[in-house]
Amino acid sequence: MEAAAGGSRRRPAVRLLCPSKSLVSTPSSPSLRWLVGSPRFLPPPLTVAAALRSLPDDDGATSSAPDLHREAEEVRGLLVRGFDIVGALQYAGGADARGVLELARGLRERVFGERASHGMVGGCVDTATGEIRFVVSEGDGVEAVEVTEVVWEDEPGRLIWEKGCLLRCELPLKLPLYVASDDDVSGIEARFFSLIESTASKLRDPHVSYLIEGPLRTDETNYSIILHGNDLSSVSRNASTEEYIANVVYCSKFFPAKSNLSLTRESADAIQVTILSNQSFNSSKANTPVVEYFPAPALASLRVINLKLDILCYSSVDFPVAASVSELVIPGLVDQLNIMKKAILTELTTQQPQLCPYHFAPPGLFIPVTAIYDTRYGEIEEKQSELRRNLHLRLQLPLDRPLLRISNALKFSVEGAVKTSRKGSSLLRDVHREIPSSGVSGGIMSLIDGSYEYYHYLHDGIDDNGWGCAYRSLQTIISWYRLQQYSSINVPSHREIQQVLVDIGDKDPSFIGSREWIGAIELSFVLDKLLGASCKIINVRSGDELPEKCRELAIHFETQGTPVMIGGGVLAYTLLGVDYNEASGDCAFLILDPHYTGADDLKKIVNGGWCGWKKSIDSKGRSFFLKDKFYNLLLPQRPNMV
Repeated sequence: MEAAAGGSRRRPAVRLLCPSKSLVSTPSSPSLRWLVGSPRFLPPPLTVAAALRSLPDDDGATSSAPDLHREAEEVRGLLVRGFDIVGALQYAGGADARGVLELARGLRERVFGERASHGMVGGCVDTATGEIRFVVSEGDGVEAVEVTEVVWEDEPGRLIWEKGCLLRCELPLKLPLYVASDDDVSGIEARFFSLIESTASKLRDPHVSYLIEGPLRTDETNYSIILHGNDLSSVSRNASTEEYIANVVYCSKFFPAKSNLSLTRESADAIQVTILSNQSFNSSKANTPVVEYFPAPALASLRVINLKLDILCYSSVDFPVAASVSELVIPGLVDQLNIMKKAILTELTTQQPQLCPYHFAPPGLFIPVTAIYDTRYGEIEEKQSELRRNLHLRLQLPLDRPLLRISNALKFSVEGAVKTSRKGSSLLRDVHREIPSSGVSGGIMSLIDGSYEYYHYLHDGIDDNGWGCAYRSLQTIISWYRLQQYSSINVPSHREIQQVLVDIGDKDPSFIGSREWIGAIELSFVLDKLLGASCKIINVRSGDELPEKCRELAIHFETQGTPVMIGGGVLAYTLLGVDYNEASGDCAFLILDPHYTGADDLKKIVNGGWCGWKKSIDSKGRSFFLKDKFYNLLLPQRPNMV
């Protein structure tokens, strides 16, 4: 990655931040990946931050000649400004890496309306060996050369966000569209196009101001400034020479010193940009008010087009904020305005779509992306489900978890201040994160995938000591489904659980309000009724047999990732993972114990062993699972949905 020996020129190199699995093709997947990076803000060598699958053709098949216009339309709305198409990767025997690079140049030109001045990379994968061959070109017209070094970054997120930051701009618009009674469809469309173009041009009006605010600091203050249109004009004139206006303010000014910028679903840091229009600016000329009358040739009606623009941009913290607004925020707003224009155009004379952009940073993707949803439709509506499914395929996300639902969108600043799963909730979450190692030598650890809340005895003012452990395990399991956005129902109380069992005919009405135990079978009935979730049940005759199920449990956590309820005799536990050495048979179970009766003190819970690794037989020869008791293991299944 340094200069080659004996010269000042760097060795041709490519740095990869995206997970290796995103560059691994399967026979049923598209054979082309578009490579995304940020050459303007990430230091050399040329860096690939994400890989997007190419779109299939109209028949659903992979094409060796992708529709670049269609690809560009989707990529433009998906990528946040500051990230760019930096290359492509082809999966085909005998593919030409240089030809693939030119294909990426063509897409990049269609997305941004101009040829790339930055370096580009082309790659091809040998389908027989899996070996990847890259070529890189330092600029447009520069001959592509073979890459001599490929670096897989160990901490990809750190590189992107250590020196980078987000800017966000929300802009609600009410656009007046006058429609004459004698207008045909083409006339209405022309008037609408003109309205959108004039709105876009006003974003650079000298009398428009921009309020720039940093995220809230720990002392609940934030740094802010106001930029005026003339400030941006000065930046634009000098941007090519990188000579910025005097007293320049850099993006880093808006973040506390040495702060760790956050990009999680519940807490994302961004510089907020608010557009202010000065309608009463002072003029050097004394103007006399004038009223002009333009008679309408026909009856006309007013239609108000309601739009909500919401964009993200990625910038270096060392970049001037005025330049970020001029070169990233405003072009991003114009892009989104034009995307919405095309979506509205198809229904301009009927019902107006209610378009709303949302930003996501799903697991495994180290850059944020934007999706525009029509909120007229519910999230379970077929059209919305198909849209999300296509986005999952594009971003190479799993198809069995709802990562791009509205409830999973990024929350910024004050939005993300509440980090509990429900308003007013004081429940502990993910208590196993602080648990030390299991003590299994050479074992492979398989854990719950996602977050949950810890329900235990005496929660919510209910004295269930001695009878409610299975109820508490069920509540923890349902909290997992809530936090993974599979369901929005409230976690049910003991009485509500009992009511469900009565309603389905499993229990008599006298069961409601009782202190009767429930087990794995009853839990499966409730999960099916409330969530539509299916369950697998494993029966073992003795606690001695549980270690024999470790392999099956490991597969469950690796494929389903849901909490498991273990019921046996008079006790019930929640299982969060296993550590298993297949060769030796040594294993341990990560148990979350609902029998805890104390306050929600994480240190006390961990130190007291209420959440911890348990071996079937400990070092003192004591059995955790009883030999003379049968056990049922309830394995809830992950719904197959997006």
